[in-house]
Amino acid sequence: MKWRNGTIYLLALGLLFGCSKQDKVETVEVKGVAEVEVIPTIEKALPPENSKERTEDITHLMIHFTSNAAVNPKDPYNLDDVYFIFKEYGLSVHYIIDRDGQIFNLVPENRVAYHAGKGSLPNLPGYENKLNEFSIGIELLAIGTKEEMLSMIPEDTYNEIDTSLTGYTDAQYESLHRLITNIIQRNPTIKNDRQHIIGHDEYAPGRKTDPGSLFDWKRIGY
Repeated sequence: MKWRNGTIYLLALGLLFGCSKQDKVETVEVKGVAEVEVIPTIEKALPPENSKERTEDITHLMIHFTSNAAVNPKDPYNLDDVYFIFKEYGLSVHYIIDRDGQIFNLVPENRVAYHAGKGSLPNLPGYENKLNEFSIGIELLAIGTKEEMLSMIPEDTYNEIDTSLTGYTDAQYESLHRLITNIIQRNPTIKNDRQHIIGHDEYAPGRKTDPGSLFDWKRIGY
């Protein structure tokens, strides 16, 4: 992988990380479940080479934060900029939730997205460095504390960010809770507990800090 434009894109990489929008509630039948709501999403598909065919059962959901703060701290939630970083550097995630709670679908759930990287889970050695194969990744457009972000952006850049833009919005929590509930209904191989609904920082402690200390797990029922 070649780095272009030097440090600025390296920093941006550190931050990483449907159908048309609908108003009415639709449902579909899922085997073993009476009816499951169709979650409205906005399609923003990444190229096929940014993912691969899935061959393993989905057992985990991983939550991340992402922004383009390293590139533009004054406008850190430009989705097109975030999308470009994913596309350019071969990264991917299944869903992104913006500050207004809109859900964007970048990779189908039946494909493996490249979001987890190296890591491990306690007492589950079979997942070491390959959780991508077994997981769905969800990014929230958000920024953590200064301490959590210093491995990704310089302190002076972080200080340019409006403090009101850090953390998560009510709309994001609502959409995330709804999306997780829906995914679990459609994928009964995912256990609805905190050993299977995890943060990137729990899989790769010391390497990743998202979703970080500003993320309130109680807001999504955990």
